[in-house]
Amino acid sequence: MESPNHRGAVSESAIVLAALQQGVEVYRPASEHARADFVFSVSGRLYRVQCKTARLSGDVLSITLVSSRRSADGYVRTKYELQQIDLIAAYSPDLQRAYLMPLAELEGMTRVSLRTAAPRNQQRAGVHYAADYEFPGAVAQLGERLHGMQEVVGSSPISSTSQDSDEASPGETETVGAHEFRNRFGWYMERAAAGEQIHVSRHGSPYVRLLPASEALVPQGSLA
Repeated sequence: MESPNHRGAVSESAIVLAALQQGVEVYRPASEHARADFVFSVSGRLYRVQCKTARLSGDVLSITLVSSRRSADGYVRTKYELQQIDLIAAYSPDLQRAYLMPLAELEGMTRVSLRTAAPRNQQRAGVHYAADYEFPGAVAQLGERLHGMQEVVGSSPISSTSQDSDEASPGETETVGAHEFRNRFGWYMERAAAGEQIHVSRHGSPYVRLLPASEALVPQGSLA
């Protein structure tokens, strides 16, 4: 039987290969048992990455989002936090494909399911599609998001350890992936109403743009 260590080594090697094929620079922490397995450099910005193996059951890939370690009281399971990890990378040995997901979309979860096909009941809310996280598109979205931030900031890339502000500033532009936009639609709608331009990409390509509504053409109280 395949051991967990062997399975993990295969997944890590496949993830590194997928990253290198997309032009991503890959660095490994010098110490063992670090929270991040690798550090990816995308367009000059560094991302801390935790690697996982995705298990396929039917049309669903299941990815565990906790780590386990042995202690005097038995196994201790802990969740990943944004202060420690930026991205979750997963490899499916069944499909031989790698996936990349921002932890910001998954924080607090202990497991995420990626669907390889639409649910039979046509459910859409809360559904994560594997195609939205395949490596080429996911890396492209990281580059687009960083480019949008650089246009706003007008300086060198911001460190991945700093947190983006939730305060909207008129005239700012941000590019987000379709899945993140769908999951946080209300938040992005409020930011657009405050004056920001929200660009939405799909599979790494520009898709739609959300803008604040134009001012009414007829002032209140006037006759039409």
